Amino acid sequence: MRKSEIIRKTRETDIKLNLNLQGGEYEISTGCGFLNHMLELFAVHSSFGLKVNCVGDTEVDFHHTVEDVGIALGQAYYAAIGDKRGIARYADIILPMDEALILCAVDVSGRGYLNFDVELPSAKVYDGEDEVKIKKVGAFDTELIEEFFIAFTREAKITLHFKKLYGKNTHHIIEGVFKAFARVLSSASKIVSDSLPSSKGVL
Repeated sequence: MRKSEIIRKTRETDIKLNLNLQGGEYEISTGCGFLNHMLELFAVHSSFGLKVNCVGDTEVDFHHTVEDVGIALGQAYYAAIGDKRGIARYADIILPMDEALILCAVDVSGRGYLNFDVELPSAKVYDGEDEVKIKKVGAFDTELIEEFFIAFTREAKITLHFKKLYGKNTHHIIEGVFKAFARVLSSASKIVSDSLPSSKGVL
C-alpha cells in the first residue's frame, strides 16, 4: 500500500503521523513553527501525503519535538517503503535556494547512515556591549536540524548525504536541505521496475 501510520507516545512527546508515498494532502502541527514550515516543504517537494500531529514539551525547548518527529517519520518511511522491490533506490540532486546551494544524495539501502556536512552560520547578537554568537533562526536552535536527520536515517534505515556547496543565509540553507531531501527521497522511492535493486537479493 506504500502508506503507514505511526503513533508514538513518551513522557516528552505524543505523536500521530501518517505517511503516504503515493501522494495526498498534508497537515502539519508540531507546536514548533519552524519545524512546521520545514515539514510542509518536505511534503510539497516530495509529493508525499503527510499528516503530523505532535504535542511536545516545548516549554522546555524544541529538542524532543524535533528529534521525536524525526524518529516517527523515519519509522513511517521504513514501514511504507516495504520490501523495496522495484524502487529506484538511489537519487541525488544539487538544489539552489537563492544564494545557497545544497548537494544531497540518498541510497535506500537498509543501512542507517548520515553524513551532514552543512555549516550553519551563527547570528550575531549583543548582550549589553558584548557581541554574542548564537545558532538560531528565531527561537529555533539550528543544531536540531542535524538531530532530526540523525533520528530519521536511523529509523528509516537509509544512507543520506548532505553537503553545503554555498550559502550565507541560515534560513535559506536549511530550507535548501529540506527541499533537497524531499526531492531525492521521492525520486529514490519511485517504482521503476519489478525487481529488487540489489545484487544481494535483499535490501
